[in-house]
Amino acid sequence: MVSDKDKNYIWDLDIEPKLELLDEEMKRYIEVCKEKLGMVPNVILANASDLDRLKNFVNFYNRLMLKEGYLSKLEREMIAVVVSSSNKCFYCLIAHGAAVRQLSQNQILGDELVINYRAAKLTKRHKLMLDFSSKLTETPSKIDNEDRNVLRKANFSEEEILELVEVVSFFNMSNRIAIGTDMRPNIEYHNLARQ
Repeated sequence: MVSDKDKNYIWDLDIEPKLELLDEEMKRYIEVCKEKLGMVPNVILANASDLDRLKNFVNFYNRLMLKEGYLSKLEREMIAVVVSSSNKCFYCLIAHGAAVRQLSQNQILGDELVINYRAAKLTKRHKLMLDFSSKLTETPSKIDNEDRNVLRKANFSEEEILELVEVVSFFNMSNRIAIGTDMRPNIEYHNLARQ
C-alpha cells in the first residue's frame, strides 16, 4: 500500500519546490500541467526549487518533446524510453513509457521498449533510430559518420538526425539527474494509458 508520504515523495534531497517564488509564466505552466495532466509531474516540482532551473528545463524539454519537430512526438518518446532503459532510469521509464502507450495507442509497445526494444515489432525506420539512440547512449565515443550514413540511407533528413541526437543527449542528462537524486515518478504515471 502506498502511504501519503510515498505519494508526495519527489526526490531524496531536502530541497522543496518554491512555487511561491515562481514568476507568472511558470505559475501558469504549473496550472496548465494540472489542467492537462491532472497532476504536476515530479520533475517539474523538483526543478521548481529554482526559477532559472525550471525555466531552462521547461524551455528545452518543450522545444524537444512538445513542439512540432522533425521526428514525430511518438518517435521522440520512443527514444526517451530506449535511452532511459539503457540507463535504468526509473522516473523516465515510467513517465515516458506511459507517453508511448498514449501516443501509440498500443498497450504493449511502451513495455517492450522498456525491457528490450530489439524484441518489439518495429518499422525499419524505428529500429535504425533506436539502434542509433542506444549506441549514442551506451558507447558515445564509437559513433562515427557511418552511423549517421545508415540513417541517411534510410531517408532520415539532416534535421531529423540532429533532433535525434538532441533527444538522446537530453535524456542522458535527465536520467543522470533523476538517478542521482532518486527522483520518483508520480503514482499516476504507472497506470496511465492502460486498459
